[in-house]
Amino acid sequence: MYTIKTLNNIAPVGLAKLPEDGFTIDNTAEDPHGIILRSYDMHSMELNKGLLAVARAGAGTNNIPIDKCTEMGVPVFNTPGANANAVKELVLLGLFASSRRIIAGANWVQAINGNVSDIEKAVEAGKKEFQGPEIAGKTLGVIGLGAIGVLVANAALDLGMDVVGYDPFLSLENAWHLSPSVEREESIEDVVARADYITLHIPLTDKTRHTFNEKLFSVTKPGARLLNFARGGLVDNEALKKAIADGIIARYMTDFPSADLLGDPWNIITTPHIGASTPESEENCAIMAAQEMREYLTYGNIKNSVNFPRCEVPYNGKPRIAISHKNIVNMIGQLGAVFTKYHVNIDKLVNNSKGELAYNIVVCDSLPENVQDMVNDLYAINTVLKVRIFE
Repeated sequence: MYTIKTLNNIAPVGLAKLPEDGFTIDNTAEDPHGIILRSYDMHSMELNKGLLAVARAGAGTNNIPIDKCTEMGVPVFNTPGANANAVKELVLLGLFASSRRIIAGANWVQAINGNVSDIEKAVEAGKKEFQGPEIAGKTLGVIGLGAIGVLVANAALDLGMDVVGYDPFLSLENAWHLSPSVEREESIEDVVARADYITLHIPLTDKTRHTFNEKLFSVTKPGARLLNFARGGLVDNEALKKAIADGIIARYMTDFPSADLLGDPWNIITTPHIGASTPESEENCAIMAAQEMREYLTYGNIKNSVNFPRCEVPYNGKPRIAISHKNIVNMIGQLGAVFTKYHVNIDKLVNNSKGELAYNIVVCDSLPENVQDMVNDLYAINTVLKVRIFE
């Protein structure tokens, strides 16, 4: 029986994917086997020794101590694509709102109520302040062509925009879904120099923090509109405000408000982190996170992990051993020597790596009676992080 702890409200339809005969949900557990969360900040948490997996019901994982989890042999899962349509729809709204001053105009109309005797006349006199360009025929630059970026790029084409994208790590799966009409550039600088509208869809890491800084703004097409529904830290807010003052950025819209972005509703539009706040998105993310947790805890299969390689072997009824270790030379030989010592006949072995980490699923015809001794010998290999037995 595996104990799962949730750190945020997780849609019940997702938790239902964890069958009661193998899992229990206990949000007071001090030593859970698995943690499912959304935006809860885990960085200050003490990770329990029995923790086996963490699943984020969403795409971003900067609220999870990934390095610490990796050192413990704990995979961190996310749910790429599960909330993609919800975010895409908000980005499309952002395109229109950043052009037509829709939000400022609506707020202005509410403010004049009761202050003038003739609303219609006041509206006709004041509406010229809220005019803005159409997006058809303009160029949209998409930074990051993952699940969301691809949906946004394709939708923008349908709206009559020209689309140029940048993603040096474009996956084959996303490339299949990307319209051939999307032009790809070799650098971010090339994109921002051409784009009338720019939308960010990249993760926040130490390398991507402040991607939009004073240097990048200096080569951005004057009058561009910048949309950030990815992560707030991707934009240097001080550099942004200078770019607005210099006329480089005509409007900035973000789903990540901060104190230094407030007070300028004319040029900066902030929404309260609602990109994935739809019932459909929350359910999709919860279902995917629970399924990833179930597959890993029950069979050792890994899909959509940000720190572990993908490794899946369909269950065939035979026992299996899952081993994570540092990705160094001769590890397969060392593991094989242990299996030979205990007369384990291997039916199937899959070894995949990701950076400095490797993961194995070893399907066996049978396990030795002294299986714990074998596990101890596997742990005696000093680069082994985690060994799990599935009988």
